Amino acid sequence: MAKTRVVVEFGMGTSLRREDYTEAARRALKDALWHNSISMAELFDFPKEAMIIDAEIGVQKPDAVDVEALKTIFPYGQPNITVVEGGLTIDKPHSDGCTVIANAAIVVSFDMERAQ
Repeated sequence: MAKTRVVVEFGMGTSLRREDYTEAARRALKDALWHNSISMAELFDFPKEAMIIDAEIGVQKPDAVDVEALKTIFPYGQPNITVVEGGLTIDKPHSDGCTVIANAAIVVSFDMERAQ
């Protein structure tokens, strides 16, 4: 068997006022998920639990993201979430604080044999 990529989606999320890196990451993941309504598991006749979900999220403060909280977004499958430095933190010009922008990429794969 070989891990085979079947779909890739991208998303962006923000925390406009609270500087909440986990919330910005959550919104980025949801944005990526909402772009796709393809039923990949059914297409390949696999149970939904067999989906291997690799998510990579970019934010300016990766350590400020609660990865375990993000795993609850996925109702099934095997989510693996990696948070790296990326995204943007934009200072507010007329007040204290900043806006946090997170970017996410979700790759869905299955463990399957390739046709010869």
